[in-house]
Amino acid sequence: MSARSRGTVGLVRTDRRTGALLRARGATVRVDGTTLLDGVDLDVLAGEVLVVVGPNGAGKSTLLSVLAGDRAPDAGTVTFDGAPLATVRPAELARHRGVLLQENRVSFPFRVVDVVRMGRAPWRGTDAEDRDEDVVARALDDADVTRLAARRYPTLSGGEKSRATFARVLAQEPRLLLLDEPTAALDVKHQERVLARAREHARAGGAVVVVLHDLALAAAWADRVLVLAGGRVAADGAPAAVLTTDLLTAVYDHPVDVLPHPVTGALLVLPRHAAGTVGAPADPTAPTAPSLAEDLA
Repeated sequence: MSARSRGTVGLVRTDRRTGALLRARGATVRVDGTTLLDGVDLDVLAGEVLVVVGPNGAGKSTLLSVLAGDRAPDAGTVTFDGAPLATVRPAELARHRGVLLQENRVSFPFRVVDVVRMGRAPWRGTDAEDRDEDVVARALDDADVTRLAARRYPTLSGGEKSRATFARVLAQEPRLLLLDEPTAALDVKHQERVLARAREHARAGGAVVVVLHDLALAAAWADRVLVLAGGRVAADGAPAAVLTTDLLTAVYDHPVDVLPHPVTGALLVLPRHAAGTVGAPADPTAPTAPSLAEDLA
């Protein structure tokens, strides 16, 4: 990945009262009598990668849509730079926060480079427009899709589409990145590349909120982890404090081992697999398989 410095256009201030770029208090969302988010409090801070994890239906994507301003909470408040998020003009908001959704559809057979250029739309008519081609080229490089620039978007694989859309979000040059499962369709190399770019964005003074299902990636890349369960915050803190065997086992209703890597000491978060052949019933007379944590103890 290119190590050259990246300029940031149109930075917004953090809320001087809280130190937060984005702040949610008591955010609640209800749909058809079902509570999807229940009183969520959250500060999104510049300079950090905040990873949101939780089981299916925990409210992760709903929270991201509330933080993006795409869905107004039914109760509670969300402020951006100290102002109610709902009062920020769409054009201004588009310059300051970029959103990568789980599903990205393009109806027409645009070339990849044209899809990435769409990320520059919020800057049309401003001085930043003069930098469009340089920004687009850098975004293509960062997402490793330069060689795909002339390809038609519908012809790409799922992982290639994900990377092209990530490049579009980077071309937007927002201070706040909101990424929903950006690594789901990616191979190992590109998972690492995308999250490394997110970390670089935070170190340059931006803020990143990323939803991940992969707990190992969360442990490796998060500065802070928010665990959601049933629409509520189950934990919020440093990975080592939040990603614990007891908490994750309870939240996911499945045994999870959390242990130090035997070489690096970094956190390893691994689901405990049932013994025996996949699809075969367990043998009640067989000895219980030790956990990975016990094996490495």
